[in-house]
This record gives sequence, structure tokens and C-alpha cells, in this order.
Amino acid sequence: MTVLVTGGTGYIGSHTVVALIEAGYTPIIVDNLVNSKIETLDKIETITGMKPKFYEKNLINIADIEEIFKTEKIDAVIHFAALKAVGESVEKPLAYYSNNLIGSLNLLQVMKRNHVNQFVFSSSATVYGSPKTNPILEDFPLSTTNPYGATKLMIEDILRDMCKADTHLNVAILRYFNPVGAHKSGLIGEAPHGIPNNLVPYITKVATGELACLNVFGTDYETHDGTGIRDYIHVIDLAAGHLKALEKLKSQPGLLTYNLGTGTGYSVLDLVKAFEKVNGVKIPYELAARRPGDIAKSYANAEKAKSELGWHAKYGIDDMCEDSWRWEKNKSGN
Repeated sequence: MTVLVTGGTGYIGSHTVVALIEAGYTPIIVDNLVNSKIETLDKIETITGMKPKFYEKNLINIADIEEIFKTEKIDAVIHFAALKAVGESVEKPLAYYSNNLIGSLNLLQVMKRNHVNQFVFSSSATVYGSPKTNPILEDFPLSTTNPYGATKLMIEDILRDMCKADTHLNVAILRYFNPVGAHKSGLIGEAPHGIPNNLVPYITKVATGELACLNVFGTDYETHDGTGIRDYIHVIDLAAGHLKALEKLKSQPGLLTYNLGTGTGYSVLDLVKAFEKVNGVKIPYELAARRPGDIAKSYANAEKAKSELGWHAKYGIDDMCEDSWRWEKNKSGN
């Protein structure tokens, strides 16, 4: 089975490509390398023994996507490609709406014209907005607090409408919580350009001394230590969820929606303390005001994925911290 992976040299995409190869699938990657590096292909080959076919293309250019579908026999698509930083989306909403929506619409149009009907969508827990209660179930009301989340929710709505109109289209919407960690080899992991927007890459940069200290945004939330609580999930567990979703679409076609999380919430300071304990390094931090678009608390109820997909998170917070640090040291040569 040949699977087109958009954003396949990115953080979650590259780990999913590894999982696909190890499970006997044939992945083809399309990526514009805005948030990733071409060297990731060599690292995937080192891990798996196979170098996936790669197209450096932008989904914004529909002719480029058409060319890929005419050249390759594609059976399914896993769609990761998107701009993904919550804070940046608040500062640059137009860039997020144009990139994420137009790219996704182009991809879906080309899929339809080429009769490719298996689609796994990389959504996000941000579509739940600021939930009234936790843990979060898939049938909770949907809303957003930032443009990034709005693009994910809009694409979900598009997919729901498409599935109503086309009974041949099979879609799995996967709502991630907070992906962290790296491959056990230390060869692939999260490598954002410039100053990281996400918490764990920022912590690892502080650990190496590249950044002086961690800014903890928001200390007055209604949580046990005042800092925001999130459900952190290991990227290897997340990659495994995509394979389970592909398998499920074969036996239960239609529209499926799942949370992918651990079901446990950790505060920012909980994560900092876990990182320090597991890796034996000190993470200096400074307390700062809340960021626009952030919420106090978000963690999953992932029982639906467990019962229907046979999937559950295997790795805990210590694994996430240890693997993130191994990757950062490998990458920076420390």
C-alpha cells in the first residue's frame, strides 16, 4: 500500500514515515522544507534501511500536486503539512489561513479527481477551544482560541461535509494533544527553525546553553501550580496511532474521529522538574505573563482510540524527556 505523507520530513511526519516503512507500507513524502530539513531522509534510511521517495513541493501549487498523483499510484494520504505554532498564528493569521486552508483544499481536490479515498488528517486538541471540563471527549463542543486551531477546525468541517456528500470517501480525523519526545535512535526529532515555539524544544535548548532560560507563560491559571496543564504524548505513540487509523479505515470506512493523548495532564513546571530529574540537568526559568490564545488546561480522554483502534500510549513523561534530550545532544553535538 502506497501512502502519500504530506509534511513527511517534519517532526510527526518523519516518525510516521518510519512507522509506515517498518509496518510494510510504501510511503512517498511531499514537503516544502519550510519547517524541516532534507537530511531527514538520510536519517530515515539509516533507521529503516529504506529511503522514501521525496518530492519538494508546496501544496499551495495545485499543479505540483497533480503531477505527483499522475506520476505515482497512491492508495492513501496522511496529511501533516501545515504551519503549526499557536503564538505565531495569532501574530500572522493571514499566513496560517492561506497556507493551511488552501493547501488542504488543493490536496483534497486532487485526491477526488484521482479517486483516492483514504485520508488521515492531522488535527489538534485546539479544536476544543477552552473546554469547560477535563478530560476531553471527542463529542465535546468545538471552538477555537487562535487562528491555528481555527484552520484545523475549518478543515475538519470541510471533511465532514465531504463525507456526507461522498460515501466513497473514508476519513480519520486524529486530534493530537501535545507531541513531544524523539526516536529512540536519537536520529530524528523536533527541530524547529529559530527560537522554538513549543515547550520541550525550548527546554532542550536551555539545557544545552543555547538559550539562557525558559520563559514560563502564565502563572495564574487555576491549576495546582498556576502554570498551564497539557497532555504530552510521545511522538512514537502518535505515529503508531496513524497506522492504526489507516487499518481501521479498511474495516470501518466512513468518517472516524479520535483523540490521541495519554489521558494525563502535566503542568509546565511538572515537565521542567521531570526533565531535570531524568536527565540530571538544571533548567533555569523565568515567570512571564500569559500568551494570547493559550488556555489553562487540556488533557484527553483517549478511551475511544483504545477501544476502537486498539491503540494506547505506551510511553510516559520520563521517556519523553529522556528521548528529547538524547535527540538534542545528538543534534547539537554535545
